[in-house]
Amino acid sequence: MALIPTTILTGFLGAGKTTLLNRILQEDHGHKIAVIENEFGQENIDNEILVQDSNEQIVEMNNGCICCTVRGDLIVALSKLAEQKRAGILNFDRVIIETTGLANPGPVAQTFFVDDEVGTHYILDAVVTVVDARHAMQQLDEHEEAQRQVGFADKILLSKTDLVDDQQVAALRTRLTRINPRTSIVPVDFGKVAISEVLDLRGFNLNAKLELDPDFLQAEEEHEHHHEHDEPGHVHDENCKHDHHDHHHAHHSDDIAAFVFKSTRPFDTAKLDEFLGGLVQVFGPRMLRYKGVLLMDGADRKVIFQGVHQIMGTDVGGKWGDEELRESKMVFIGKNLPKDIFIEGLSQCLV
Repeated sequence: MALIPTTILTGFLGAGKTTLLNRILQEDHGHKIAVIENEFGQENIDNEILVQDSNEQIVEMNNGCICCTVRGDLIVALSKLAEQKRAGILNFDRVIIETTGLANPGPVAQTFFVDDEVGTHYILDAVVTVVDARHAMQQLDEHEEAQRQVGFADKILLSKTDLVDDQQVAALRTRLTRINPRTSIVPVDFGKVAISEVLDLRGFNLNAKLELDPDFLQAEEEHEHHHEHDEPGHVHDENCKHDHHDHHHAHHSDDIAAFVFKSTRPFDTAKLDEFLGGLVQVFGPRMLRYKGVLLMDGADRKVIFQGVHQIMGTDVGGKWGDEELRESKMVFIGKNLPKDIFIEGLSQCLV
């Protein structure tokens, strides 16, 4: 039986996840989606959509979607859904999991890699994060959970852009890209967004996207170059207590951030395996997402690697093209990661 693609939908309290889900559940898009609301009773989809008077309820929508509210173990819920699908009781071809607004998406994502039962039936398609343009700057300043949600995102849906001006949107985009340069950002108006922006993104699929987005390399280089200057689209704040030139660091010193390593020299396989294994052991809990296209010594194919926290995997990619620049490109997103140690260590693994 084919694996069921699953999307994790996250975002801070009030960002617009529920509005988006309501649209997905009610629109006639032709998909049969099971929605798991992993909320533990903190914030719930509207009463007219979900029955909330017991630990678990399944409601079938008139467009073929299924909504399943869960206040317990996600692994148990996914296993039950798969069992009911196998028995012909439920009919769905994909799953969306909505997390609570205060959740760290990491453990939810890890479920798909550490549990055999889940891995037998499901494949994690992507993490989609809804970001509230009106309140995101403050939320990112005050809540590490908001930073983690951005750091894990394969796609960011930017809501409430009508409540802020273009400069504020530009400043927020810059900050989001600095936290997570491997994500794409799409505006969403009251939950209106093409279903293709939410499903089948293949953000966690090793073979789907062999190349990394070149924009993140450019963004990283610009950040390195302009670290003493204003952010593009920077909004001057009369109430800012810091000196203006220090605003970039002091006011938006996010714990979650990204950096890039690239080299045209190939990696020594044994050295790289040993170094990456050590990194994961020491810094794994702080490494949110990492991904790369690797040039290995003596190999005519690309090696694709990625990971979530302590779980890391590699896969063989396509052949290097005759005219293609053979270059390793790696991006690491994490909490207070020592960039210098990573860069120096990776450099020591080159042939």
